Amino acid sequence: MQFCRIYTGKDDKSHFEDFDQSEGSKHFLTNLSVKTLVFKNDTNRDDLHGWHNAPRRQWCITLSGTVEIGIGDGTKKTFRPGDVFLAEDVTGEGHTALPKNWVRAFIHL
Repeated sequence: MQFCRIYTGKDDKSHFEDFDQSEGSKHFLTNLSVKTLVFKNDTNRDDLHGWHNAPRRQWCITLSGTVEIGIGDGTKKTFRPGDVFLAEDVTGEGHTALPKNWVRAFIHL
């Protein structure tokens, strides 16, 4: 499984980092302690378009629809059903999000 990490760099801007979560990799998760599992269904929300931070460290799994995440250098990534990202940019400039019928699960860490 591959996933993307969104984190705040030393420049206070959000960055993408891609990982391969295959067994044997240094990032392989054997156990994961979680606080909460939340399902969200926000159809085409306009209030996510602006710059914002992740409210907490959390995994996000896209269940249906898509979301396009943008970061400060202009890079954008689209997450589709089955895609997973780890949102860790809780400080700094943050990111933008453009949802399209986006249903997802958040796993709060």
